[in-house]
Amino acid sequence: MAHNVLFPTASAQPAAGSSSSQQGGYYAPASQEDLSFQQFSYGDSTGQGYAGGSVGGGAIGSGGSGFSYDANYSGSNASLRVDMSSGVTWQTIRAAFSTGGFADEPPLLEELGINFGHIKAKSLTVMNPLKAVDRHIMDDSDLAGPLIFCFLFGGFLLLSGKAHFGYIYGVAMLGWLAMYTILNLMNDVGIDGYRTASVLGYSLLPMVLLSSTSTLLNLQGWLGFGLSGLTVLWCTTSASAMFVSVLSMTDQRLLVAYPVALLYSAFALLAVF
Repeated sequence: MAHNVLFPTASAQPAAGSSSSQQGGYYAPASQEDLSFQQFSYGDSTGQGYAGGSVGGGAIGSGGSGFSYDANYSGSNASLRVDMSSGVTWQTIRAAFSTGGFADEPPLLEELGINFGHIKAKSLTVMNPLKAVDRHIMDDSDLAGPLIFCFLFGGFLLLSGKAHFGYIYGVAMLGWLAMYTILNLMNDVGIDGYRTASVLGYSLLPMVLLSSTSTLLNLQGWLGFGLSGLTVLWCTTSASAMFVSVLSMTDQRLLVAYPVALLYSAFALLAVF
């Protein structure tokens, strides 16, 4: 609790046994020019006397824990409040989310492993399965594209009235674990789990197109079965081409393509039924 006290202008007679600097419990300034408002704050009410100060901020009185004041309070604290109350501006937002502080710092999406240029290049490779695959295409085993394709696959199925998100997750996890095990058993070099999931996820793109077709056409017929078979062949060709290119297993492509075809056949069944 704080009070502003204006010291009296008239000087009272000093009490016996006290100095001329204390007048009836108040501090009497030496001259009229020293009169000013001072801020006091009460402390422990059990203390004896009080602690005050002159205009310069000195302490007087008999001590104790009565009340005290801050003579330096005014300009600096007030200006601090003014500066802090300026609010959020466009400059502060841009400074918080920009990376201009570091000249060689990569963009935020690249730090998160999301590179739209790489996603586009890998998607075009899947869309053209007859094109030769660069063996370094999966050096950055990002999972942004596969996650996008999985959500699109499930979203299109949901639009057609089939809520198969749980089945998609289960088939994807079992298929990824099976392919990871098979490829590491077939090849001495081996492949990590992230790269395996990346290849299988990007090769799901044709299946996304099939699920989008299911929102317009009924796939439970000869037309649907034919489209499903072509889509499975498309996905299998793309995935096996990337696997054998990355692992240098050209002579074993058919052995790699067989379990891949089984995996995408399960996804095709989810799209049809």
